Amino acid sequence: MVDRDLAELYGVSTKRLNEQVKRNSKRFPEEFIFKLSKQEKAELVANCDRLQSLKHSSSLPFVFTEHGVAMLSSVLNSKRAIEVNIAIIKAFVRL
Repeated sequence: MVDRDLAELYGVSTKRLNEQVKRNSKRFPEEFIFKLSKQEKAELVANCDRLQSLKHSSSLPFVFTEHGVAMLSSVLNSKRAIEVNIAIIKAFVRL
């Protein structure tokens, strides 16, 4: 998932989400997060109408795997992120 979408999902700004990722970089190995290349960003914008706002952005977005999405819930402090983190822990314990 793209950083912008996850920020919306977790109820924080994209800037705040990316700040927390940088502050907690050891929690996000390569298999959790990566940055799109210019070409990948252009393809994504061309194929996804809802991402047209990225077209003129000078920065390349971060993209998160399912592991990265889960890890975000532990480093963000929004109400939604806390709820997701608790749900993940409960699901893990049930397994």
